Amino acid sequence: MSAPRRVGRPRAVATPPSGLTPREEVLAAAAELFTGQGYAATTTREVAERAGIRQASIYHYFKGKEEILASLLESTVRPSLEAARALMDAPAPAEARLWALCVRDVRLLCSGPHNLGVLYLLPEAERFARFQELRDALKDAYAGLLARTAVASTLTEDELALRARLIFSLVEGVILIRRDASALPVEQVAEATADAALRVGGVPDDDLPHLRELGRPLL
Repeated sequence: MSAPRRVGRPRAVATPPSGLTPREEVLAAAAELFTGQGYAATTTREVAERAGIRQASIYHYFKGKEEILASLLESTVRPSLEAARALMDAPAPAEARLWALCVRDVRLLCSGPHNLGVLYLLPEAERFARFQELRDALKDAYAGLLARTAVASTLTEDELALRARLIFSLVEGVILIRRDASALPVEQVAEATADAALRVGGVPDDDLPHLRELGRPLL
């Protein structure tokens, strides 16, 4: 006998089928409102109305507005961290793996209808320990790949740490670029950012075309 299925909460209004679960509808609505009118200015009632469910039904999926924000923040990091872990031991030069990670991370930050990366700028973001842990782990992954490149042996620990931090900041900089120019050519921005990241890491320009060719199959 199969286990009983958890029944979702009823909708407040009929909405066209989107293919999303009610929980995903809540996240999509919150993403639009948080990035559009601000986190502090958005109420759970507004999120519920935009999602087409009753306000009380939100609490079937989330404890409150802060947990919704936490979920959105984590969604901007977790896929890139998973990609980084897969790339760590991929059969390619570290430079190509670092290039591929940059491309995948930029794609994520530039994907979707809403620029969720701007939520990093909220003072509330600092309170979410799990998000900060994931982000720190991603920073460490960038540093780990950079440490495996050929140029790393020529750098001091402090120089290596600084370059890793610069690369990570460069990638996250696309959040501000997207804020100022919403219609970005994502693939072009992703590859240009990855190229710039390798240059910051000390990779010669002459090596970039070959590393791009090695990096693209890793995407």
